[in-house]
Amino acid sequence: MNRRALLAAAALAAPGLAGRPARAANAAPGWNRKTYEEAMARSGRRVDLTDAQFDAIQTRKPAAMQRIAQYLKAHLGEADPRVLAAFETVPREYFHYLYDQHRATPGDAYEENPKPWALGYGSALSDYLGQAYMTQVCRPKPDDVTLEIGTGSGFQSALLSRMVRRAYSIEIIEPLGKAVGRIFAPLGYDNVETRVGDGYFGWPEVAGGFDIIIVTCAAQYAPPDLLKQLKPSGRMIIPIGQPFKRGQVLYVYTKDAAGKVHSRRDVGVFFIPMTGAMMKTPAAAASD
Repeated sequence: MNRRALLAAAALAAPGLAGRPARAANAAPGWNRKTYEEAMARSGRRVDLTDAQFDAIQTRKPAAMQRIAQYLKAHLGEADPRVLAAFETVPREYFHYLYDQHRATPGDAYEENPKPWALGYGSALSDYLGQAYMTQVCRPKPDDVTLEIGTGSGFQSALLSRMVRRAYSIEIIEPLGKAVGRIFAPLGYDNVETRVGDGYFGWPEVAGGFDIIIVTCAAQYAPPDLLKQLKPSGRMIIPIGQPFKRGQVLYVYTKDAAGKVHSRRDVGVFFIPMTGAMMKTPAAAASD
């Protein structure tokens, strides 16, 4: 597994009833410079592109889709068609934005050498190969309810929303979380709900818990509240390791029908740390 491709350093990442092909297929047609600029304006963000600049961005997308397909086949044996369809549907350029500078950066989308891109406030939009990998490892299904810890750009939850029934996301950085919370409705992604808060505690108000929990910041251990909120047969994807150090590992946690939790090591990664209660609560105290 290429560690650089999974790099989400600075990524906290991370809608409609996706998973239902008719809806997903209807989202991409009609996406042009005018609809892009209108959606940006409705989300409270400014952008100004020429037709030539917008077209140049779109021209790069097919090659990026090929990279994603090849990457998933090389590392997971196959590329899930639903993951590819979600990437095809969600306009990545819409999520490239520097929030602390109030500046759109759509020209960075679909880059040849995938990497994280700054969002401001110490957060980033993760590289698209790493996001594709983590999305497929989650095995999202049409009736799933998902929780993302670290909204970041919102791209990860937008992807999941195209494949699941409902997607929730928590961002600890208040100005970023509030701004990104406004970007889903202009796209018609009405099955995404976000809030500002500490993801360490999950979202306990969601009745029944979650089929998928995806954590896009490095934790020192798996937060107990997240495991409690994982449904039987659920999956949690979480990077575990020390802050700002190599040696972090992506873990996949699953809960069986009896409620027993199992874990396995997946690949080496490098994420910025989970902040908030994670930094204040030793593992021993958390398990008490």
